Amino acid sequence: MTNLPSLNALKAQAKSLRQSLASTGHMINHAQSLELLAKQLGHRDWNTLHAKSGIIPAPLVQLGQHITGLYLGRPFAGTVIRVSDIGNGTRYQLTLRFDDPVNVSKFDSMVVERRQVTAMIDRTGQTSEKTSDGTPHMTVNLT
Repeated sequence: MTNLPSLNALKAQAKSLRQSLASTGHMINHAQSLELLAKQLGHRDWNTLHAKSGIIPAPLVQLGQHITGLYLGRPFAGTVIRVSDIGNGTRYQLTLRFDDPVNVSKFDSMVVERRQVTAMIDRTGQTSEKTSDGTPHMTVNLT
């Protein structure tokens, strides 16, 4: 599946197309501009494009959202300070700033704190990268 803009963005593109054509003396109505846009993007018609753009799932997390989970086996709470869809709604790269530093050391005698991390999670809220014991580097609570 290709990465399609939102429905609002598609409608705005169709409006811009209609206005551009009108400025050159080619008058079309809104429905015609939607159909032209769909064909330009490689779809049979507007209805097909509309349906395909509607199947992109909503983002898992939002910028500024407060989330909890596990990072390297340690519980965390933090704020999403950056989020990018890198997999057409199937994978997201997020940067989190932890409320309190997370000690990721496995040894009681050593402290290795993280205050901010970047990770890629899937729709289940887990990273595909795993620790040596097979647990995901990060698991985000999505409920």
